[in-house]
Amino acid sequence: MKIVKFKANTMPEAIEKIKKDLGPNAVILNSKETKQGGLFGVFKKRQVEVLAAIDPSPVPKKKTKSIPLKQEKQNNVVELNQKMSNKDLSKDSNDEHQKVLAEIKYVKELLLTNSFQSDQPFTANYAIVYNYLLTQEIDEEIAKNIVESISKKYENDELLPEQILPFVKNEIISLLADVSFTGISNKAQIIQFVGPTGVGKTTTLAKLAANSVLKDKKKIAFITMDTYRIAAIDQLKTYAKILNVPIEVAYSIAEYKEALNKFSNYDHIFVDTAGRNFRDMQYVHELKNMLHVENFNTVTYLVLSLAAREKDVTAIYNQFIDFPIEKIIFTKLDETSTYGTILNMCVNNKKGIAYITNGQDVPNDIISPDEQFISELIISRYGHERSS
Repeated sequence: MKIVKFKANTMPEAIEKIKKDLGPNAVILNSKETKQGGLFGVFKKRQVEVLAAIDPSPVPKKKTKSIPLKQEKQNNVVELNQKMSNKDLSKDSNDEHQKVLAEIKYVKELLLTNSFQSDQPFTANYAIVYNYLLTQEIDEEIAKNIVESISKKYENDELLPEQILPFVKNEIISLLADVSFTGISNKAQIIQFVGPTGVGKTTTLAKLAANSVLKDKKKIAFITMDTYRIAAIDQLKTYAKILNVPIEVAYSIAEYKEALNKFSNYDHIFVDTAGRNFRDMQYVHELKNMLHVENFNTVTYLVLSLAAREKDVTAIYNQFIDFPIEKIIFTKLDETSTYGTILNMCVNNKKGIAYITNGQDVPNDIISPDEQFISELIISRYGHERSS
């Protein structure tokens, strides 16, 4: 790793030097204010001293063996011809074939349930549904309560797993009945986004900001406190330029409050924060103090990735337990096939979900969810799980 010390009259000037010498992927390790020159210790000039670093030799990506395009097309044609031929040969017996496959899958599930769940509290068909909910990373206690509630109501009915699923959906809707799914209100003037690095805070902020400008015709401004990554500042500046809105970079609590006062007559002020190691409690404490704002109507959203493991998401949330988190925003719906984390967060932590993002497109690829959407999402993978 290459580490370089930079001196400049102001922090923005130092940032420009860092970008010029090390590039936009450089990270700031430390910064401090110094005094230079002067006569007999008087009239010293204030300067900033910044320590920045860049990895000059990133780990190369492993090369994967690829099939030539021409050969791939030929293979696709051969495969398609085989499929069409098989389809013609089995056209008359296709329905029967599908029934046999369904029965085989069902028997396979029964065998797996009986083999690995000898202490299973449910009968076979309910056990299949219970195990599916666990594969969706739904908390074990929540999954058990859902299936138990259904089995007690319909204990005299011999229901197949496919017939149980609609009741699962209704149980999930009931669990989410008191959960709030509202997004940004007109009263919210300061909208702060916190969360770990890599979850898509800046992109999510840009989506909501773009909708505020283009759809709601709001007067908005940007403030970024993500001064750890040079590229993050440039990314938000690009969005600000596209939307033709002002932006301020805050390197301290004082500068943050100064920027808020500057934009005090704006409808919404969107605030981006640095994604750092949130197992570092000192940093979490500093961020909490920085985000404490008086005399403004403020909401804070915790941004979490659905592509992360459920245990990691829970651990991150617990680091923010003392923050005034209004609601959760989940990102990367398009990068996962397990959705139980959403239900766990709502039920175990009594937190609402403001938005869910499902792609990188700005201002699109953002969803305002409700209990119906989440319940359908959770049961939607059942057929896929059975066929895998």
